[in-house]
Amino acid sequence: MMTLEPSYQEQLQQALDFMKRADQFLVVSHVQPDGDAISAQLTIGWLLSKLGKSAIFMNESELPSRLQFLHQFEQIERYSNEENDVKYGNVITVDCADFKRIGAVSNLFAEQVNILNIDHHPTNNGFGQVNVIRADAAATVEVLYDLIALAGFSLDLNCATAIYTGLLTDTGGFRYSNTSAKVMQIVSHLLHLGVNGSQISDLLLEKMTMAKLQLLRLSLSRLTFDDKQQIGWVYILQTDMESTGAVSEDVEGIVNYALNVDGVQVGILFKEAEDGSIKASIRSAGLVDVAHIAQQFGGGGHKRAAGCRLEGDLNKAMNELLVEVRKAVVN
Repeated sequence: MMTLEPSYQEQLQQALDFMKRADQFLVVSHVQPDGDAISAQLTIGWLLSKLGKSAIFMNESELPSRLQFLHQFEQIERYSNEENDVKYGNVITVDCADFKRIGAVSNLFAEQVNILNIDHHPTNNGFGQVNVIRADAAATVEVLYDLIALAGFSLDLNCATAIYTGLLTDTGGFRYSNTSAKVMQIVSHLLHLGVNGSQISDLLLEKMTMAKLQLLRLSLSRLTFDDKQQIGWVYILQTDMESTGAVSEDVEGIVNYALNVDGVQVGILFKEAEDGSIKASIRSAGLVDVAHIAQQFGGGGHKRAAGCRLEGDLNKAMNELLVEVRKAVVN
């Protein structure tokens, strides 16, 4: 086990103590879950089973089908209003930057709910009774790797695959600046356990559905830059999703096309949601803290990757956010 600083180890121990105090837990991640969110849910489930506990997995949004290779993926349920009569007093949230990111699943929380909040977003405000927030972790599964090590359990291939998947997706295939030496040490261990890294990378980073290709062509035809070509943005309408047959997971990664043009400091993807609101995914090349921008609109995230939800029509939402981004861009 890697040496952990005392304060962090104490947080992890508090998390283990929380998990030992009850027999059943509701395990949730954020709306529109990504690879780290789903992998973290399943990793927590694996750890709970090792502790002799049971878990119910629930998310508000549709699950990314490309992650169905993960062990026990099918056990993650999608929230339904019909389940409002069931209340859970012990909840574990993973990869939720704030309480709002849990979404409608919070309707299942008992009035006196006890929450264990495990996350890696610096904007997390510690909404749990027990909080393990490691802002320098590349992904929530990195925190869970440490938690499992502290608990004294040896990873099997299924759990190792989930942790690898979370690390792979949240580091952009080990290309982003959050790819630390520790991440690579963990990855080395996971590969040694038999994780098929190349197969997972091919599935999650290289392949795309025909619907995503059509959505990408449509969105790139709208790619726009400011006068100095320091800000780039695209938008996706709800009718685009319907006409192409795309689902939420097909939107992932499109924002990077706005960012990856040479000279661009901030890339933004505006997506019209079913309820009429506008979801903004914001990415930074490094000089601009987009988490700070997102927080001004009730969102959050990381310095280089954040998001928020805006009310009003598309043009209004784009103008409001772009005003703040222009203020933040280093000229």
